Amino acid sequence: MTGNVTDTVITLNNGVSIPQLGLGVFQTPDGEATSQAVTWALQAGYRHIDTAMIYGNEQSVGEGLRRSGVDRRDVFLTTKLWNDDIRAGRAKEAFKESLDRLGVDYLDLYLIHWPAKGWQQAWEDMEELYTQRRVRAIGVCNFQKHHLDELHTISGTKPAVDQIESSPQFVNGDLVDYCHGTLRVDVEAYSPLGGTGGNLLADPRLKTMAERYDRSPAQIVLRWHLQRGVIVIPKSTHKERIEQNAQVFDFELSDEDMKAITAMNRDERTGADPDNFDF
Repeated sequence: MTGNVTDTVITLNNGVSIPQLGLGVFQTPDGEATSQAVTWALQAGYRHIDTAMIYGNEQSVGEGLRRSGVDRRDVFLTTKLWNDDIRAGRAKEAFKESLDRLGVDYLDLYLIHWPAKGWQQAWEDMEELYTQRRVRAIGVCNFQKHHLDELHTISGTKPAVDQIESSPQFVNGDLVDYCHGTLRVDVEAYSPLGGTGGNLLADPRLKTMAERYDRSPAQIVLRWHLQRGVIVIPKSTHKERIEQNAQVFDFELSDEDMKAITAMNRDERTGADPDNFDF
């Protein structure tokens, strides 16, 4: 099997290509840790970085991008519209502020972070940014089926992606299947390795499987996501782990092992419920 982190892409429903594996920077502190992680990732061949206004590290992401020496045009850059700005009707202003912090003049993907009150107006504002070509694609995070259905009724612009929690412990399979099958909306998985403080990678079933493939448990889980056709954004600030997470394109899980990992599902979120959040 061939393929690597630089050429394995998914074509979104508007024709824009997104690398299927990216680096996430959730909970990586602003400053050198984030800048260095981004630089290491880009030097290791990553071409997809995912951040958000609320992470507080957009400026450091931009610094890491510039330090890497990789051309901005070769990097798929995502950030997100936070809930307070959604509620305040500040989508356009918040977008410009994110651009300024990142030190770029356009985004590849801008996402509604949560379905906070006012998200419908935010989507309309984001459509304008998209029409103006200030962002190459727009999408949503944490949208359930009913949110996606409402969006379909109010807008002719389909979200390019829905970024949702998904891991072997919380497969979220019905929503993934609905996005992929019915809507033709691609899915991005956050907390793909079970989330901060989780114990997924210590599961003996994954350890046994990893030994059989001569891989790490994390590589096995990331490969499972990729073979599901899901875009995945693992996070790390460790150079070796960042590099290791990218080494998942030269092997393939069997159908039996794919099913075995999916069967680990416990329907247990590590993050908030999109239908019941208070932030």
